[in-house]
Amino acid sequence: MAAPPAPPAPTFAQLFDAITGNIASVVHGKREAIDLAVICLLAEGHLLIEDVPGVGKTSLAKALAASIDCTWKRVQFTPDLLPSDLVGVSVFQRATETFVFQQGPLFANIVLADEINRASPKTQSALLEAMEERQVSADGVSHRLPSPFMVAATQNPVEQEGTYRLPESQLDRFLMRLSLGYPGRQAEMAILDSNGAADSLHALRPVVTTAEILGMCQAVRVVHLASALKSYMVDLAESSRAHPGLLLGLSPRATLQLARAGRSHAAANGRDYAIPDDVKAVAIPVLAHRVMLRPDAAARGLTAESAIHEILAAVPVPAGR
Repeated sequence: MAAPPAPPAPTFAQLFDAITGNIASVVHGKREAIDLAVICLLAEGHLLIEDVPGVGKTSLAKALAASIDCTWKRVQFTPDLLPSDLVGVSVFQRATETFVFQQGPLFANIVLADEINRASPKTQSALLEAMEERQVSADGVSHRLPSPFMVAATQNPVEQEGTYRLPESQLDRFLMRLSLGYPGRQAEMAILDSNGAADSLHALRPVVTTAEILGMCQAVRVVHLASALKSYMVDLAESSRAHPGLLLGLSPRATLQLARAGRSHAAANGRDYAIPDDVKAVAIPVLAHRVMLRPDAAARGLTAESAIHEILAAVPVPAGR
């Protein structure tokens, strides 16, 4: 007898829904933030979650890592953390009389950098090469990091004690910056019913494999961007550089990151082509942390988010093909 036909491979949308649904079983009432976190992963970017303590930043990052059958490491950033604690260190082996490189926690598919702005700027800078080039250098030797590779970092507001402000070069390495905010009433009731996320996180199991994530990332790379849409993103960048309230506008890297996030958002919505709505949907989390306000603009109440809203409203949206 002929063997029964193999079941069809899950679609991109089915895998995306499986990941987001798995995370939503732990992080209640934050579906938009969950969707953006997964979109960031599939765009092969890094995620920064910024908010006050106790609203679920670490739970979101841990749930994202636990939903994928991959290696992940958690690093608690503290003022005494050293760069070698992240990258690794060469250890002398007496038996062979040679130095052997011992890999640090950066050699994982997903690295949870908890409270990243509590470490010194010197330690924060150890992440720059890893996040941009997917490699680290130690003792003059470069070591490739595994694929996929994502840094999911959390940070408390800089106004709180014991924090260091992330430099612009570090912020620019993050594809997205999210803020969770306080949960709604029903979501907070659900949190009380589940006694917090500790037990739920422990019970969370992977729903996709590393190979499936790599396949989804490949699908995102080939999402079509029309010339008119590319022109629209360049217009947004040029408008930011001429905005009267901004001291520093969007860089070419910001345009590249916006394109990657727009492609990922389109794929998550079942399309193999991106539209202006995809760009608008990810514009705030992708762009707001990349601009610098003028001192007088900040005094008038202008925020980075409101500046991006003004730019989106001012730049005409391309119509038609």
